[in-house]
Amino acid sequence: MSEHDPAGKCPFMHGGNTSSAEPVTKWWPSTLNLDILHQHGARTNPMDEDYNHREAVKKLDFEGVKADLKALMTDSQEWWPADWGHYGGLMIRLAWHSAGSYRMGDGRGGAGSGNIRFAPLNSWPDNGNLDKARRLLWPIKKKYGNALSWADLIILAGNMAYESMGLKTFGFGFGREDIWAPETDVNWGSESEWLAASENRFGDTEDADSLYNPLAAVHMGLIYVNPEGLDGIPNPAKTGKLVRETFARMAMNDEETAALTCGGHTVGKAHGTAAGANVGPEPEGAGIETQGFGWMNDALDGKATNAHTSGIEGAWTQNPTKWDMGYFDYLFNYEWELTKSPAGANQWKPIDMPEDKMPVDPTDPSKRRMPMMTDADMAMKVDPIYNAICQKFMADPDYFADCFGRAWFKLTHRDMGPRVNYLGPDVPTEDLIWQDPIPAGSTSYDIAAVKAKIADSGLSAAELIATAWDSARTFRGSDKRGGANGARIRLAPQKDWEGNEPARLVKVLGVLEPIAADAGASVADVIVLGGNVGIEMAVKAAGGTVDVPFVPGRGDATDAQTDADSFSVLEPYADGFRNWQKQKYAVKPEELMLDRAQLLGLTAAEMTVLVGGMRVLGTNFGGTKHGVFTDREGQLTNDFFVNLTDMSYSWNPVEGDLYEVRDRKSGATKWTATSADLVFGSNSILRAYAEVYAQDDNKQKFVKDFVAAWTKVMNADRFDVA
Repeated sequence: MSEHDPAGKCPFMHGGNTSSAEPVTKWWPSTLNLDILHQHGARTNPMDEDYNHREAVKKLDFEGVKADLKALMTDSQEWWPADWGHYGGLMIRLAWHSAGSYRMGDGRGGAGSGNIRFAPLNSWPDNGNLDKARRLLWPIKKKYGNALSWADLIILAGNMAYESMGLKTFGFGFGREDIWAPETDVNWGSESEWLAASENRFGDTEDADSLYNPLAAVHMGLIYVNPEGLDGIPNPAKTGKLVRETFARMAMNDEETAALTCGGHTVGKAHGTAAGANVGPEPEGAGIETQGFGWMNDALDGKATNAHTSGIEGAWTQNPTKWDMGYFDYLFNYEWELTKSPAGANQWKPIDMPEDKMPVDPTDPSKRRMPMMTDADMAMKVDPIYNAICQKFMADPDYFADCFGRAWFKLTHRDMGPRVNYLGPDVPTEDLIWQDPIPAGSTSYDIAAVKAKIADSGLSAAELIATAWDSARTFRGSDKRGGANGARIRLAPQKDWEGNEPARLVKVLGVLEPIAADAGASVADVIVLGGNVGIEMAVKAAGGTVDVPFVPGRGDATDAQTDADSFSVLEPYADGFRNWQKQKYAVKPEELMLDRAQLLGLTAAEMTVLVGGMRVLGTNFGGTKHGVFTDREGQLTNDFFVNLTDMSYSWNPVEGDLYEVRDRKSGATKWTATSADLVFGSNSILRAYAEVYAQDDNKQKFVKDFVAAWTKVMNADRFDVA
């Protein structure tokens, strides 16, 4: 820029319109950031408003896609040459790392939305060169268009890679729908640098279980464990414990973990040549001329041998493009010693392996290359539990293939929710317990008669509403688990959760279950109907009428259909909608409420209207009066917002997150509140919504919007309802 046109006098903002370097939260860090509630709205979605992805998928040429993918596997391109002329290992790694970011704790991550296309995942060190795999898939995505989502294509590529190398996979479900912008709701860790020291995410690095929730990876930028050992220090025994913990946080047991580790490394190779110094920055950090490519390698020269990704170098088997038992042959038939890769990474090499037993060079078949094992591979041999499982696999190759196929299917489908979300010809018919199966419910009973019995049951509106809410609030849009369908609130572990008020729950279910049995309806339907009846009663008490929408057909799950251990992660430890926390946390109540709202799929406006309604309905946990800004408790009115915005009151801290709302003239305490109440008056965005609902002309709008938001939550897990 010339001296006559200095940046300081340029009329343009020099990135100010697009840069997020100075967001509101930088200036005011304590501001509640509502962006996570609006991250995937219409403004980011390029599809037509009436586009229905599920209907589009049903018209997809499934066999054509699979055939094209299999053909791609051996169509090596000079700009990114295939190892041994086969892209199988690369495509499996793409599918694995897309799915492998899932963690059971909050259901976030995973392959279900194609999020690996965006930052930060597209630039994680662990995802190095997976941008090349996506570019190789682009012609197929381009050919089949909207009906073939990136999310489906990436996972299907992994399946077809395995099948092209000799493994019969367990099945595949189409139906994943892409997002169009980065996810802002996932806590990947607080570190500000890649591969930061593990002490940043462990309470005690000697205790694998002390990894901070909901994280599942041991370092920032990794999917699971560090292949060189924690903090780059080899220790197979310690790594084995970390492998167990990280996979458990993906809902994998020891056998599934061993199957995935061994089966994943049965094919392909790691890349760590001395060319690592020539590798450029990750996609998000690369220049515009790279057009989204990262990790550019000037030394590649069209040779697979020259590729550099992790820094670890070598194959795990003698035949890296075939599904066989070669991984076990190497790992258990040789002793291994610590060594360095050409790039200087820690890895293990076999002792006294004859050259003719080594895999050939990925570019030049006339040469042989030393195989390797990572620290995680050595853990399969050193850890006694994993060793015993591997011995069982070695004795029965068919059993190993079946275990791996099932574990791979679980890995790549876990965040799709129940089987009703799976489309296509290869969906397994077997119900798997991790899919949270629910039998179909009746739709032929007399709904009006059931509602009448509920209304005459003697249960209060607050009891009915709170029970329906507690049943539905477990839903997580992140992995499509939980919700009212299945009525698992009456089963272990949910029936005993503190947040469900077991004593009140027993009372309500004791009344609703006989009503359901007499009518031939599911308990799940009757619980939701009960909440609807409670709302209709509250509207009537306020002098109005409303008919809360209801769609029958929910089923009742059994104990045998419920994986109690995996359901334990759905337990709420706070619910701002019912103004409750199990204990005091470092995170503010309003932030926990925001997280719950996002998992439920609510917008900020929907969260606002639901909280305001739930407060005046008297549904607070334990009947507390915090935030009940009304003299007409039990009536569905907009009083919460009217009184929240009334300047005749002052708001006074008492202790912690508790406040008193006092009359300015008399000084008398009128109400009490928590920060989860007062945030609707203090946060500028939430206050704007609160003011809408406080207006005199919006009393009916408040009721209408509350009913719509309530119905959305009750139907969040009704994937069978359009």
